[in-house]
Amino acid sequence: MDEDEIFGFISLLNLTERKGTQCAEQIKELILSSCEKNCEKSVVEQLDKLLNDTTKPVGFLLSERFINVPPQVALPMHQQLQKELAEAHKTNKPCGRCCFYLLISKTFVGAGKSNPGRTWRSHGEDELLFANAEEEFFHEKAILKFSYSVQEESDTCLGGRWSFDDVPMKPLRTVMLIPCDKMNEIMDKLKDHLSV
Repeated sequence: MDEDEIFGFISLLNLTERKGTQCAEQIKELILSSCEKNCEKSVVEQLDKLLNDTTKPVGFLLSERFINVPPQVALPMHQQLQKELAEAHKTNKPCGRCCFYLLISKTFVGAGKSNPGRTWRSHGEDELLFANAEEEFFHEKAILKFSYSVQEESDTCLGGRWSFDDVPMKPLRTVMLIPCDKMNEIMDKLKDHLSV
C-alpha cells in the first residue's frame, strides 16, 4: 500500500480559541439553530452555555473517510489525533486545551419509524444508525446529543442489502458534545472493536 494514499482525515478546530472568527461563529450558529428547532429550551440553554464558556474550550472534531472504506481506518486516525493533542497539551497549544469535543455525525433512521409531528430527539437511541459505525462510541459518552433531519438537503438511502424490500432511511445529523476525559474510554472501545 502506498503511504501517500488518503482514505480519510481527522482534525480538531478549537472553537473557543477561534471565537469571533467567521467560520467558528457560523458553526456555532448552525448547531444552536438546529438545537432550537429540535430540542427543549433547557437543552438549547445548556448547549449555548457550553459553547460560550471560555474557561472550558470546545473543539470541533472533524472526522471522515471515503465511502466503503472500512471503519478499521478510523482507529489509527483517532490514535494519531490523540497523540498530537497530548503533545499540544504539553506545549500549551490551544488545540490541546479543549474540555469538550463537538462532533456532528451522519446518522439515519428508518423512514417508517416516524410520523410528521414527531421530533427527531424523540427517536429511541437504538433506532439511530451511524454512517461511520465507530461514532456510536462517541454517542454513548456524550453529555449532550440531539439529531436533526437533513431530508430536504440529501438523497434518500436504503438500508440492508440494496433490494426493493429494503426500508428507506431518513438522513439525519446527530450532534454530540463529548467530555475530553471520556476519550480514553472511547479509544479503548475503538481498539476492542476495530483492531485487525
